Amino acid sequence: MTGHANGHQRLLIITPAHNESGHLASTASAVAAQTRPPDLWLVANDGSDDGTLEIARDLEREIPFLRVVDVEQPHLTAGDRLALALEARAFNAALRGVRWEDFTHLGKLDGDIELPRDYFERVLRAFSDDSRLGIFGGSIVEPSGGSGNWKRVTAPSYHVHGALKHYSRECFAAIDGISERLGWDTIDETYARMRGFRTFRDPTLVARHHRPSASAGGKLRGRARHGECAYIARYSAWWVALRSLKMAARWDPRGLSGLAFLWGFLSAHLRGLSRVEDAEFKRFVRAELRGRLRGALLGRALARG
Repeated sequence: MTGHANGHQRLLIITPAHNESGHLASTASAVAAQTRPPDLWLVANDGSDDGTLEIARDLEREIPFLRVVDVEQPHLTAGDRLALALEARAFNAALRGVRWEDFTHLGKLDGDIELPRDYFERVLRAFSDDSRLGIFGGSIVEPSGGSGNWKRVTAPSYHVHGALKHYSRECFAAIDGISERLGWDTIDETYARMRGFRTFRDPTLVARHHRPSASAGGKLRGRARHGECAYIARYSAWWVALRSLKMAARWDPRGLSGLAFLWGFLSAHLRGLSRVEDAEFKRFVRAELRGRLRGALLGRALARG
């Protein structure tokens, strides 16, 4: 694993865009204003029917490093888009059209994200400063309660939001890219750590996510989907039970969030949903979970004095 000097870094960004006519222009404005813009930005229109493709074509004429890719997925246009991993499929479809190996870093950016002006500059600096860093990204805030209020989306420091995630070329190759299945943005990080890379989310690097996660299907559907992801990613039943209690106590809607998460995990088991079939992956996940539990218990013990 080697870092890249700033002068030799080349950045590829891919944006899967499905019905983002209300947000794509503001996302593009923020990308165009970057202190260090991408070397190539692919906007992959994914079956939009709201004018997203036309907006993207207009932006393509204005932004020299932007290229539009029209992705056709006629057999996957209905149902739960996240469960069908259409974002990941669109990302990979755009990726197949370029030589991604010619770039030192690759990133996924949703079409409803508004970045701070120095976002990509700081991303590339982080990779340059840490040769072990394989996956990196900033934190996101989402609209909350109207009146221009924003709420930070909480996540552990090792988890980078799928909405704005960046890879070193070496890491991306080592994990064989992103899988086209629900939970891809957890699976990729687990494989990265298995391969000796570090995954990190910077809490001081904050972007605005204009369309809250899981908003299309509602909060409870989103919580249940998280439970399905935990099942697919081989998380232990005891961890899921503890996590559901924590979600019930802290996440809105209180109580029901934990139940929805637990139901998502259990229903995935009852339906025989396909999991990551990799014995090494399973062992690594279980060892990580045990380590995190021990760390949490030790932290509480030390806090009590």
